[in-house]
Amino acid sequence: MREGLNIRASAELDFLALGGLIHRLDPGIIPFRKATECKVHVSGGEYNVAANLSDCFRMNTAIVSAMVDYPIGDLIAERVRAMGVKPIYKHFEHNGATGPNMAAVYSDRGYGVRPPVVFYNRANEAAAQLKPGDFDWKAIFAAGVRWVHCGGLFAALSSTSAALAAEMMREAKAAGAVTSFDLNFREKLWKISGGIDHAVETLATIVENVDVLLGNEEDLQKGLGVPGPDVTAKSKLDPSAFLAMIDRVVEKLPQAKVVATTLREVHSTNHHSWSAVAWVNGKTYTAPAAELEVLDRVGGGDGFAAGFIYGLLIGEPAEEALKLGWAHGALLTTFPGDTTMATLEQVRAFAKGGSARIQR
Repeated sequence: MREGLNIRASAELDFLALGGLIHRLDPGIIPFRKATECKVHVSGGEYNVAANLSDCFRMNTAIVSAMVDYPIGDLIAERVRAMGVKPIYKHFEHNGATGPNMAAVYSDRGYGVRPPVVFYNRANEAAAQLKPGDFDWKAIFAAGVRWVHCGGLFAALSSTSAALAAEMMREAKAAGAVTSFDLNFREKLWKISGGIDHAVETLATIVENVDVLLGNEEDLQKGLGVPGPDVTAKSKLDPSAFLAMIDRVVEKLPQAKVVATTLREVHSTNHHSWSAVAWVNGKTYTAPAAELEVLDRVGGGDGFAAGFIYGLLIGEPAEEALKLGWAHGALLTTFPGDTTMATLEQVRAFAKGGSARIQR
């Protein structure tokens, strides 16, 4: 056992995530109301971590999700395969008009003083129709899964998706997997299904079986109902506000061994200060601060999660695992789209203090 986590030495899958798959339409720096063309990125808060761990960190990963059998589903499924992620789908037929659908997210990148704008079309989303009993967890876990992950984005889709997440966490714990959950509190999604009080009540049924919790101060307050600190942090990179909440988090979730988050101060859309902090089995660790020139900020937090989880999976000390997450999250902001284009060698070099000098 390392860092309080009982991680299996080997298994068929290193990592398995449960979450909704989406396609993100990205017009670049052009606002949607003036857009004439878009890039299509395949994404999903939970899927992104699986894709990053597979493509950059060379781990065996899988995604459990809904798949609609129509051209947009085909596009998404192809990208999932291209990232090396094993698909475990419940399939839905499209009726040719109203769905079920694969969700769409619209997100321009902003520029300078103009921030990115994100909005959704999750009408009749197939992932929201997933429910307990849709997947044979005993069969999925039979060959061994080292780490299982879900997040607040999936839990917010519907009462049945949240119940499925809770079911998976129970089965994962029974099968001996480490469990993680990214609170990823999104006001727009929870507002539709009952607001903050409902979010706290719903997430409580999931996080009671979670070993590793990811989320910032707002996530902890709104997602867990944990009171915030009495003092305000001096800057967004000051971890004191986050650390002031840890005792309350652990009191509420005594089984949790790790709580971590990124720290980001936005100076402009394309200039961020970046760090990370983790509480690991009673000790705290803080990553260095870096100044980032950001191309596309979406997915940076999932990039951090993947690098941090990778470090823990391979037995790195907590401080080094945190640096790997910090480095990968930073690099991910330099690529278009939600998932990684970095190599493991680039991540390790940046984590050790690498520079942007040309590589010849």
